[in-house]
Amino acid sequence: MNFRSLLVVLLLVVLASCSEYQKILKSTDLDMKFRVGKEYFEKERYDRAYPIFDELITLYRGTNKAEEVYYYYASTLFGMKDYILAAYHFKNYAKTFPNSARAEEAAYMTAYCYYLEAPEYSLDQGFTYKAINELQLYINRYPNSSRVETGNRIMRELRGKLERKQYEIAKNYYRTENYQSAVVSLGNTLNDFPDTKYREEAMYLRLMASFKLAENSIDSKKKQRYREAMTNYYNFVDFFPDSKNRKEAEEILDKVKEQYEQLNTTIE
Repeated sequence: MNFRSLLVVLLLVVLASCSEYQKILKSTDLDMKFRVGKEYFEKERYDRAYPIFDELITLYRGTNKAEEVYYYYASTLFGMKDYILAAYHFKNYAKTFPNSARAEEAAYMTAYCYYLEAPEYSLDQGFTYKAINELQLYINRYPNSSRVETGNRIMRELRGKLERKQYEIAKNYYRTENYQSAVVSLGNTLNDFPDTKYREEAMYLRLMASFKLAENSIDSKKKQRYREAMTNYYNFVDFFPDSKNRKEAEEILDKVKEQYEQLNTTIE
């Protein structure tokens, strides 16, 4: 068979396939449609399964097959990588059919879809928060599930994104000399993520930011802010007595004490 003949044969096969598919879509045999839709799903032909299930969820509503059809519909959306819409329908499935054997899976898939939509740490983290919330709900409801370990691992990963985003924002405040915001933001990072891997650097930057903030403050606020800088120094060395930044921190403390004593002398 030459190349031209092969193309003709392939074209005829495609046309026949399309024609057969159109017949299925137009058919009024719902059970046949459902069976074929599942076959397409199993073969990962989600583009063909979707129109079938999209029609059947309406036609089977209120029947004993509604649950299964809805499950395949949500799963087909997942297969098509439409994770936002899939999450919506998995969540709705779990609410609509709470006693279903698939309700647990649907609850987990809701969270997993949002996890797959969660972007890099530098972007908006709305879907990261959604994924964490749904995972926590899932773990609370199904504490003995085999998926809990994976869910906890995913949550740690997601929280790592939030941690890094918050820390990078705080560092950016420091770089741009917005020292008051840097002090607050670094403090929030340390409070919100007590086990953060950025703790040493964050505590050192908070010391530096509080010192620079005090230096640039109006006279009425300097004493209080120098005291805060001293507190940040002692917190830093208590946590990290052997830090590579210990020497620089002590130099900052000397400057803080000197300025603080001068203020006391001036007041007296």
